[in-house]
This record gives sequence, C-alpha cells and structure tokens, in this order.
Amino acid sequence: MMGMPKSIWLLVIATTINVTGASFLWPLNTIYMHNELGRSLAFAGFILMLNQAASIAGNLIGGALFDKISAYKTILFGTGFAMTAAVILSLLHENITAYSILLIMIGFGAGITWPVMFAMAGSIWPEGGRRAFNAIYVAQNLGVALGATIGGYIASISFDYIFMANASLFLVFFLIVLFTFKPMDQERDRQMHTTVVDQSGEVKSKTAFIALLILCSGFLITWMAYSQWQSTIASYTQDIGIPLEQYSTLWAINGFLIVLGQPLVKWFAGRITSQKMHIYVGNTILIGSFAVAMVSDTFTMFAVAMVILTIGEMLVWPAVPTLANELAPKNRKGFYQGMVNSIAAAGRMTGPLLGGLIVDLFNIELLFFLLLALLLIPYFSTHFYDKGVKPKERSA
Repeated sequence: MMGMPKSIWLLVIATTINVTGASFLWPLNTIYMHNELGRSLAFAGFILMLNQAASIAGNLIGGALFDKISAYKTILFGTGFAMTAAVILSLLHENITAYSILLIMIGFGAGITWPVMFAMAGSIWPEGGRRAFNAIYVAQNLGVALGATIGGYIASISFDYIFMANASLFLVFFLIVLFTFKPMDQERDRQMHTTVVDQSGEVKSKTAFIALLILCSGFLITWMAYSQWQSTIASYTQDIGIPLEQYSTLWAINGFLIVLGQPLVKWFAGRITSQKMHIYVGNTILIGSFAVAMVSDTFTMFAVAMVILTIGEMLVWPAVPTLANELAPKNRKGFYQGMVNSIAAAGRMTGPLLGGLIVDLFNIELLFFLLLALLLIPYFSTHFYDKGVKPKERSA
C-alpha cells in the first residue's frame, strides 16, 4: 500500500474507523435481540434481512447520487444519516421497536456510503487500478478485525458500552468526512475529465450494463457461499462443541490475515495482472476452503479452512469492483459500484436464509455439496461477461 496518494490514505483511515465502529455491533445483533431483548432467532434474522435490504437500497441510491451530484454531499448525507441513527440507538436500544427501526436506518445510511467510497477511490486514483479498491478492502477488514476483537471484550463488561462505542466512531467518521472530504470532490472531477476515452472506443452503456450483470451473477454466488460462515457453519460449530470464543477467533484470523497477507497479494498481482485470473484462482481457493470445512470437526481444522477462505477472498473481492470500474461508461462509475455493493448485500441477505432452509430440511452435508457445485458458476460468468464489450476491429 506504499506509494498511494494522500487522498487514498484518507479514505483508508476513514474506512477503518467506520468499519471498526460498525463491527462493534453487527456480530452481536442476533445475540442482543435474542438473549437481552427476548426475541426469537427468526425475528432477529428477519430484522437483519431488512437491514441488508435497506443497505441494497442505499447502495443503489448512493451510487446514482455519486454520478448525478457531488460525491461529497452524497457521502455526507449517508454518513450523517447512519451516525444520527447510531446515536439514537445508543439511547433507545432497550426498546425492540426502536432497535429494529434504527438498525434498518443504519443499514440504509451505510449503504449510501460504500459505493461512494469505492467510486471515489477509483476516480481519484485511476492509474492505481486494482490497488485503489484493494486499499479500501483491506481497510474494511482491518476494521472488522479490530471491531470484532475489541467488541467482545466491551460487551462482556456491558452491552451499553457497545452502543456508545458504535455511535462514537460513527461520529468520528462523520467529522472526518465533513472536514476533509470536500477537496477530494474536485480531485475526483479533474481525474474523471482527464481519463475520458474517445467516443469510438467508449463502451455502450447497455452492453456494459449487461456485462456487469453477468459478472455480478458469479459474485452473488460467492457471497451466498461466503455468508454460510456467519450463519449455518457458525451454528454447526456450536453443534459439534466448538466454543463461541473459538468461533469468534476465526473472524479475528480472517481480518488480521487480510492485512498481514498483503505482501503475498502484491507478489501475486505483480506477476499476474489479469483480474479474470485473480477471480479464477481465488474462486478455486474458495472451493478448497469449503472442501476442508466439510470434513472439519475440530477448531484447528476450521481455522485451516478459514485461512484458505481468506486467501481466496483476498483475490476475488477487490477484483470485481476493479472490473466494474473498467466496464463503467463515463459518469456511471458510482452506479456500477452501487450495483457491485448491492449484489454483495443481496448475497449476505439470501445466503443465510437459503442455507438455513437446506440444513433444516436435509442436512449440512448436502449444503456443502451444493455450495461446491454452485461455486463452479463464477468460472463461467467471469469468462463470458465481457465477450460483447471487447474492442472490435474498426474500419478506417
């Protein structure tokens, strides 16, 4: 991550703070609603599904607003909306109605924020290519690792402190955006105007959008599979006697390995520049992680599977927004990043539901076999998505 512009470093720092705050809360939502507020797991799952649905709506709106109006105003609105809801939640979290509504509001506000962050990274550092999106991805996972690790200790003292810490870091993120992001709006506009291709080489919007949908179909499958680690696989580890603290450790391994493993990613990306190949290799590694998880019955085996999973996601997750940025016609960067983030949220929303149904009706072994079969789809979607947008020979 050396050699990045100051603006990208600012995005990285802001992202880490924002995600750390959010990660105090999201791993504990189900536990709090079920154990502290006395609601069923089905109710908690339904509220979290609405949270992800609101995030999808926010992704699409945030991406569109990035293209239509100021990126600074868009991200300020989304951040302010989420921050206000988080502050109110810190005061009213013992009321289930308020809790549910505010959690959905946070999902919507945060949803507006993320496509703007990714689109700004791609717009103000176009020559960075994958590195710009990888920087935001690494910052997100550093925040997840810090928040999930620290949050567990804070929750053991009092859940009240979790909501206060969540609101405090949302406020810090809002202030960073308010006082430092406005100059990046001008930088983004300048870069976008200097990277416009000539009309004969510009991809038509309709063709590019179809290509994006094909690419994202595979991305949806990978997220649906990945989300099983937070739902069905999490429940399975409890069923076979792995303590909750050890399961939480798996996510700390995930987050910190993503940060510490960046030299490996840099080495690989320096030798293989094709983002398609990154997805092929990463998806193969993801399949390997589920194959190991399928035969795991100890914490050590699940830790090995998590390490393999993490290596795979380090290659796949940044590659998709990078390809979306390359596909996006002029002045559609935000919308395309909104689509990518929406697809990821849709995978996180539907994956646990479908996985839970399969496990309830059949067994987790069948789920693993289905996941291994479904993970073949990204090979085809990645191979075929750009067949209609490759530069064609032009007559004189």
